[in-house]
Amino acid sequence: MERLGTGIGWRPEIADAVERMPGVDWVEAVAENVCPGHLPESLVRLRERGVTVVPHGVSLGLGGAERPDAGRLAALAERVEALGSPLVTEHIAFVRAGGSLTASPRLEAGHLLPVPRTRDALDVLCENVRIAQDALPVPLAVENIAALIAWPGEEMTEGQFLYELADRTGVRLLIDVANLHTNHVNRGEDPAKALAELPLEAIAYVHVAGGFERDGVWHDSHAHPVPQPVLDVLTDLASRVSPPGVLLERDENFPEPAELERELGSIRGALEKGAAERRAAGSRAAELGAAAEGTGREAAPAPERDAPHRAERLADLAPARQRLALAQAALLSALVAGTPVPEGFDRVRLGVQARALAGKRADVVAKVAPELPVILGDGYRRAFLAYSHGHPMTDGYRRDALDFAGHLLTEGRLEDARVRTELREWWLERSGPKPRSRRPGVRLARATRRVLLRR
Repeated sequence: MERLGTGIGWRPEIADAVERMPGVDWVEAVAENVCPGHLPESLVRLRERGVTVVPHGVSLGLGGAERPDAGRLAALAERVEALGSPLVTEHIAFVRAGGSLTASPRLEAGHLLPVPRTRDALDVLCENVRIAQDALPVPLAVENIAALIAWPGEEMTEGQFLYELADRTGVRLLIDVANLHTNHVNRGEDPAKALAELPLEAIAYVHVAGGFERDGVWHDSHAHPVPQPVLDVLTDLASRVSPPGVLLERDENFPEPAELERELGSIRGALEKGAAERRAAGSRAAELGAAAEGTGREAAPAPERDAPHRAERLADLAPARQRLALAQAALLSALVAGTPVPEGFDRVRLGVQARALAGKRADVVAKVAPELPVILGDGYRRAFLAYSHGHPMTDGYRRDALDFAGHLLTEGRLEDARVRTELREWWLERSGPKPRSRRPGVRLARATRRVLLRR
């Protein structure tokens, strides 16, 4: 497996700093934020210097009930080719639900939501991963996610679920140690147990990120420094195996470059500590005549294979897909549309997750349509959160921004005439098949207006 070394998540806000940062062997870019025909100049320069760039997808929804969308897979493949990447990564999560399998409106989460660790979900995920593998030009690695909520009636631990996934598909794993810590705080899951059950040889690389705890809930924010417990999980992993690559993720609240460099130093320190423990364990094993074991640790038992029944399950996945679709649609609808909480879920945690989704949705809409907070001022967030309660996202953040603006205009609740006029102009500019400013009639009208104003 290719050695990547130490890397950092490339983001436009820190592009210049990343280019100047010493000791960065590779970078990871969010795939959906990269246009193959117009690569950011920073990424082009990094590639020219021989720095590996890995596209990291967030919208496939491989853990969803439906088969992966062919258009999304083709777009991901285009980014791989444009960046000359040796592999591509995605998440073990679902991001949308509803639609034809449930005869209900399609809903978008705008977030990575956990897959139930059941046989149905595993069978569907394995087939979805195989479909993606066949469509992509390079190896695929999939990432474990952080979660605030747990599904009732799960049949496997996270380690067992990942072991079977890798065993049955050959997919590589992107292990996020920050997510293992998050699930430890939020769901009581032991990171050491998860690591002991993983197929370590399948690890492609590792994510490290920061977060914060509030009211007993850990929020995987990617906007805070990496805490010591996350570094401890990284050390534990490195005491078991030498990961091919490790990457620092930071998505918001970017610190000075010197602080990012210090965090990278802490990550290297955690890796070195783990490597020393691994070497010591190997020496002890050799002294006991067990050098063949490598690390001196017992291999984790493989989960039960259930082989006689697997062929029968895989013969027709349609029933499993429909059962999974109904369960995921019910959960997502409760989170974003205010429908009743499905039986077995923690209502308090579901409420925390729902508020987190609404807040993230408001933040992302403000990023993809930065004019809206400017036009609406301090009232933007309050207005958007009020709108989100009764209006689930159905077609991505850009459509969401247009729908929000259209709702404010049609509801007639904008008392300030200036705000109403500016918002209407913004909505008209972006709601058509092409920007109004690029349409011949609009260009002529604006040019005429400029001439008249000069007189």
